[in-house]
Amino acid sequence: QVQLVESGGGSVQVGGSLRLSCAAYGYYYEGYSWGWFRQAPGKEREGVAVIDADGIANYGDPVKGRFTISRDNAKNTLYLEMNTLKPEDTALYYCAALRARRLRVGYVDYWGQGTQVTVSS
Repeated sequence: QVQLVESGGGSVQVGGSLRLSCAAYGYYYEGYSWGWFRQAPGKEREGVAVIDADGIANYGDPVKGRFTISRDNAKNTLYLEMNTLKPEDTALYYCAALRARRLRVGYVDYWGQGTQVTVSS
C-alpha cells in the first residue's frame, strides 16, 4: 500500500510562484511514474505533469513552459514548481503514482489527498 502526502499549496497572486511537494510512504513499484493532476470546481480532473523513473517528463499544454516536475528518489519525494501562475491554475492538486508516463487518470494506481492552489488577480 502506498500513501502519498502533498504539501505546499496556498494562495498566491497572479504571476506568482508556488512549489508543491509529495512524499511517498510504503512499499511501491520502483518503475512507477509519478505525476500531478488537478481538478477545478465543476471540471474534470486533468493531468498536469508526469515524470518517469528515468526522469523523462510530459506536461499538459496549459502548463508547458511555466511548471516543472522533478523527483528526488533518495527522499521518495515528488515536486512541482509552478511559475507565472494564472487564475485558471486555481484547483485542487493531486499527486499520483502511475503505471506509465501518461497524463490519464486511467493509469493511476494511487492518489494523494490533494492540496489547494488558489491564484487571485
